[in-house]
Amino acid sequence: MKITKVYTKTGDKGLTSLVGGVRISKSDVRLDAYGAIDELNSFIGLLQVYVSDTKVTETLTRIQSNLFVVGAHLATDQNVTPLYDSAKLSSNEIVFIEKEIDTMLSELPEKLGFVLPGGGHAGAMAHVCRSVCRRAERCIVGLSSNSIVGDEIIQYVNRLSDYFFVLAKKLNIIDNKAEKIWSKPCK
Repeated sequence: MKITKVYTKTGDKGLTSLVGGVRISKSDVRLDAYGAIDELNSFIGLLQVYVSDTKVTETLTRIQSNLFVVGAHLATDQNVTPLYDSAKLSSNEIVFIEKEIDTMLSELPEKLGFVLPGGGHAGAMAHVCRSVCRRAERCIVGLSSNSIVGDEIIQYVNRLSDYFFVLAKKLNIIDNKAEKIWSKPCK
């Protein structure tokens, strides 16, 4: 598909269209939710620049594709517009992420304590993805308090943040970068 025009000028007064044509304010919580998903997707693209493991990059591309589905789901006000099939996330994708997490965990040495974000470039970027994912999850949960959001959407985004945490650990091991463990005792 050739893009012939990027700007429409329809948002110049602070409104945008949802799937189905409903116009809402750009400050609406719905836009925060799918905007955070879009931001996460962009950071995943940046993360891939630093990842040399082909299996990981394939998984990240699959996640990026799924985030387009999540975004379409969130951009649909189901009280007004029926959800298109292209905006429905299969629960198999949650299972896939859980299996990826379990596989990575089985390969990692056990370390106790809270991990400070960082390490190598790839590990640090995975931590950025984790924290952006957590924010997206908070926005989605906020949206779900007064709008229809599929349970699978919240579950998937929740699992993704866990995935990025474990991925950061794995990438730091691959890159031979030590993790920093938070050492201040809780009292």
